Amino acid sequence: MNIVRASRRYEKWLRQHTSVLDADLRLKHVAMARAAFPFLRATFYRWLQLWPKICPQLASAPHLLAVGDLHVENFGTWRDLEGRLIWGVNDFDEAFTMPYTIDLVRLAASAVLAGEAQHLAVKTREACDAILEGYTQSLAHGGLPFVLGEHHRWLRSLAENELRDPVHFWGKMDKLPTFRGDIPASAREGLEHMMPERGIPYRVAHRIVGLGSLGRMRFIALADWHGGRIAREVKAVVPSAVYWAQGDEGPAEILCQPIITRAVRCPDPFMQVRGKWIVRRLSPHCSRIELQTLNAAGQELKLLHAMGWEIANVHLGTREAIKAVKVHLRRQKAGWLFTAAGKMAEAVRADWRQWRDAQA
Repeated sequence: MNIVRASRRYEKWLRQHTSVLDADLRLKHVAMARAAFPFLRATFYRWLQLWPKICPQLASAPHLLAVGDLHVENFGTWRDLEGRLIWGVNDFDEAFTMPYTIDLVRLAASAVLAGEAQHLAVKTREACDAILEGYTQSLAHGGLPFVLGEHHRWLRSLAENELRDPVHFWGKMDKLPTFRGDIPASAREGLEHMMPERGIPYRVAHRIVGLGSLGRMRFIALADWHGGRIAREVKAVVPSAVYWAQGDEGPAEILCQPIITRAVRCPDPFMQVRGKWIVRRLSPHCSRIELQTLNAAGQELKLLHAMGWEIANVHLGTREAIKAVKVHLRRQKAGWLFTAAGKMAEAVRADWRQWRDAQA
């Protein structure tokens, strides 16, 4: 099955689980044709088909509750219950029980492709070594969340750049078009439930962001409250693409909340799964971080090391699997992540070229 046919079949499956915005889906198709890195971000469903064929030994590694759709732009910041700024994995839409290696290889492959797109200035082997070192050290330590206060000042300086300045952020939000269609009652209930108090007037805008979930319904409520701006976002959530790849037509469980709850993490109290929607607070420091907004020159390897550590923070939520994971890690040959990331990056490039040519 080639990438064009796989995409058609996946999108047909997607429509069985949620309403799809066709205009947004067309934008996704265009973005997929631009370069291999955005193509990777948009096609986790295709990765699930290629991964067990290209890396069969790694695909049979110990299983745990994994992120799945992991890449170097699936990280962001939020405020915890104490109001502290936290950094970590930002999206768990595709969470599922998978081999632990899938998160490491996909993150490493994304670093390779991001480097080719000039988003990261780092050599492939060094990137893989940094990710694996961070992961291994975090497992040995028992994990530790990234609280960007007195610790991790270098990471805080990266996260608090000028593009995340409140004036810039809210100016961007104000430019979002008001949504003129019908908003599902359950989506509106989710938005209102997360407001700081009942009865706050708000404007609902349509937000086009991300790539993996582009095409699903996503709304943002914008309001003024006590002299400042606030925003709440609701996004349609569907079962992991793993169900599609396995051809499983049975009851599908959504695991976004369980993976967050179990992880070594300072959770975002404003991020909840309510029915078929993920609801969260948005603010200048409560959002995903795009690589192009980071001033990470000279600190790329340090950042990738932190990403590897954060993967282990998530994996440690499946505590019964960690002993087997450590044993499996010790048995791997030197350079295994570098080799696997290179193979998967090349497979993504081949698919991207085929998709690009089909869209021309």
